[in-house]
Amino acid sequence: MMALFKTAQSLRDISNIKHGFFGREGGVSSGLYQSLNCGTHSFDQAENVAKNRQLAVQAISNEAKLVEIHQTHSALVHIIEDDLSVVDCDAIVTKAKNIALSIVTADCAPVLLVDHEAGVIAAAHAGWQGAKSEIIENTIKAMCDLGAQRKDIIAAIGPCISQCSYEVNAEFYQKFEKKIFFKSSSKADHFLFDLEGYVGDKLKQSQIEQIETLSLDTYVVENNYFSYRRKTHRLENDYGRQISIIMLA
Repeated sequence: MMALFKTAQSLRDISNIKHGFFGREGGVSSGLYQSLNCGTHSFDQAENVAKNRQLAVQAISNEAKLVEIHQTHSALVHIIEDDLSVVDCDAIVTKAKNIALSIVTADCAPVLLVDHEAGVIAAAHAGWQGAKSEIIENTIKAMCDLGAQRKDIIAAIGPCISQCSYEVNAEFYQKFEKKIFFKSSSKADHFLFDLEGYVGDKLKQSQIEQIETLSLDTYVVENNYFSYRRKTHRLENDYGRQISIIMLA
């Protein structure tokens, strides 16, 4: 059994970086969670989630220690040195080798970042709330605090819900000053929100010029990705989460 993942071309070319944007294939869970559910806060059996997380990190490296965080849609960033305790935050940054930074998503955007020259990596969980609250800006700042340079940072935005699948109401629309990330929906007083574009703009506003987007829709590609919105539309009682991992070798 092998956990399957996608990679970003821009990160794949860096010799001492290992990374992967995993989907839902290659794990041991069943039912709603089939099969690579890596969400420790889902209602899936804990032993299955633990095994899935092990399968994912082993697909990246046999030497890595996998770091978990408790995500709360915040703008909090945690810098990891040698304490691998679970903390409340939505992005993690490190200079340490063989520590696999991980975040889990189910429509939100996973963002993996690296400054190869400085030897600094980061993983960020960017839903609309976190992105609006400046999780991206705070992640970049934390990387720079460890010696990264904005001009050298490469960012990859992994699978997330696409604009055509992300219908929102007028109240949501009014939360944002920039309207360029919305287009009209066929439903009155509703709009389609471009989360990937919004997160990409946050990176650009943080002076990050090297940005790659995988443009894979977690809502539509049902066999490959978990989706909170799809779960909501189907009135299912829970959902799995896919994991994204990056490490310095």
